Amino acid sequence: MDRDHHGLFNVLIKITIMAILGEEFSMRLYNPGRIPRSVVPENQEFPMLALSSQLTPESLHYIRNHFPYPSFSPEDWHLDIGGLVRNPVRLHYDDLMRMSMVSLPVTMECAGNKRAFFHPKVRGEQWELGAVSHAVWTGVRLRDILSAANLLSDANEVIFEGMDFGQRTDIKGTFHYSRSLPLAIALHPDTLVALFMNGKPLPFKHGYPARLIVPGWYGMASVKWLRRVLVSDQPFEGPFQKLDYMIYQMNPNLGRRPVTSMKVNSAIVQPTDQSVLKKGIRQVFGVAWAGEHPVTQIHISLDKEHTWQTAVWLDPEQRYSWRRWVWQWDASKEGTYVIKAKAADSVGNTQPLYAEWNVKGYENNSIHQIQVYVE
Repeated sequence: MDRDHHGLFNVLIKITIMAILGEEFSMRLYNPGRIPRSVVPENQEFPMLALSSQLTPESLHYIRNHFPYPSFSPEDWHLDIGGLVRNPVRLHYDDLMRMSMVSLPVTMECAGNKRAFFHPKVRGEQWELGAVSHAVWTGVRLRDILSAANLLSDANEVIFEGMDFGQRTDIKGTFHYSRSLPLAIALHPDTLVALFMNGKPLPFKHGYPARLIVPGWYGMASVKWLRRVLVSDQPFEGPFQKLDYMIYQMNPNLGRRPVTSMKVNSAIVQPTDQSVLKKGIRQVFGVAWAGEHPVTQIHISLDKEHTWQTAVWLDPEQRYSWRRWVWQWDASKEGTYVIKAKAADSVGNTQPLYAEWNVKGYENNSIHQIQVYVE
């Protein structure tokens, strides 16, 4: 797209967003905040009604914690890389700042997003639509750090430990939040040790001074307040790896599988569920995203999935990034309507009408639907 067309495209997006939001509320008067789900540890959702820009401000980006915030001295912080390496490395903040950096726009989603919509209900934070956000992360490629440590030939897994710690309710002991990645994912050029978020130093609540960013994977992989990286030849057995973030089905004989890459998903933002609308041309507005492959299709149905109509994208296709969309609806007849949105990615993965129910309530990528009334 040349410069003139790109500028026109941005203008049209702004006009469309203003048309969508202007009828519903005034952005000058609306002062959104994150939606709290728990206080200690702090867990808060992104307020979907604030979706006026593709980029999520730091103050609205969802927050997911398992323990209280860590307490530490930034001046004493360092990152240790050890285990199956020839040259163990200790990096201070200034060391990382001197290394070559890259920036990546990444949509991050909590594995428990939409947990509140599972039936029957499951335990855990009752996330609705907003445990997902989009930011630009800047940092050092993890593979550059691991290369400096010189991995041994039998390395096949990399463990990441954060500074946050505490106790669990299911097993005794004190645990740091720790996760591992297969070596191939750890060495992927898009896996970062991030130092910046949206062009500013990483905020404390998002993992300052350094955090892992694993694009395309659910947010549990992107360990915050990173303090130790351990290279191993054995599968990691920590509770956040082997007990949590596993798909346990209702029938225990069916086994389990780990939560890894994000599934294609979407949300209707405007109108909201149970809205009463005036007759006329209405705008249905929302957002869609996927994991390792970009989201490429978004369709809307008003007739119980018998027919699907194509919505218009407001953002360009980009790997790891969500895309806002809009669909113009001629709501000229009074009545009760169920609006459903279904997205698909570039390799044909699409949303099911009902997600696979599982004991811990992960990976709910079911088709989002709302009911509205036209009068």
